[in-house]
Amino acid sequence: MEESVRALIQAAQRLSRCLRTLHPGDPVVYVYNPLEYAWSAYRSYLERFAGNRGRSKQDRRKRVLLLGMNPGPWGMAQTGVPFGEVEAVRDWMGIEEAIGRPASEHPRRPITGFATTRSEVSGRRLWGLMRKRFGAAEGFFQEHFVANYCPLLFLDSEGKNITPDKLRSRDRQTLFHCCDRHLLATIRALDPEWLVGIGKFTEKRLREVSREPGNRQRKVAGILHPSPASPAANRDWAGRTSERLISLGVW
Repeated sequence: MEESVRALIQAAQRLSRCLRTLHPGDPVVYVYNPLEYAWSAYRSYLERFAGNRGRSKQDRRKRVLLLGMNPGPWGMAQTGVPFGEVEAVRDWMGIEEAIGRPASEHPRRPITGFATTRSEVSGRRLWGLMRKRFGAAEGFFQEHFVANYCPLLFLDSEGKNITPDKLRSRDRQTLFHCCDRHLLATIRALDPEWLVGIGKFTEKRLREVSREPGNRQRKVAGILHPSPASPAANRDWAGRTSERLISLGVW
């Protein structure tokens, strides 16, 4: 196993343990942690795509790290893979593992794993763009990697997704403490030239973490989040994102 993959596996395990200290209050009622119940799929994702087997040691770094915020109920929450739209993970990445279930589930947001029939729009847009541009998954992951800042899905009593920036202040502090450490470990393991936040929240976290003392300077940028909740993302997200990454010099 490559050193970078081993480091990411260990970092994810530390993150999961750290987040057990988080007990968010209102409006959060349910917390799903796919690093626990979908660990086999997430580990497969790391083992298959976080390394660069066959390349020279000095050329094994990922040039671009793209960072999402946290799982969607029909994406990573089901498959264990960031932006894990079922078809993209199973058919494009070639990952399909047995998925467990969280201790407590909202009846409107059940975990059915790869049997899930609903498609996560954000994941379909993101991975659809990468498939169109790079072809096989290996072509994309040769220089890119996609991670999530936070691995937890937060739901309120109605089953609505609560994003990390909407948590109570003291809960955000605990979350940021755990997730910033994991993000720093991810950056050190992959050694990317570019750090690209998928949305304003993760761009800000990347800028904060990359300023940690002792870190080498990296290029930080952001792209529009592909969520259908964003009116801008519903107007040719793929085309606008491609133009943005080309103009930055990422592509």
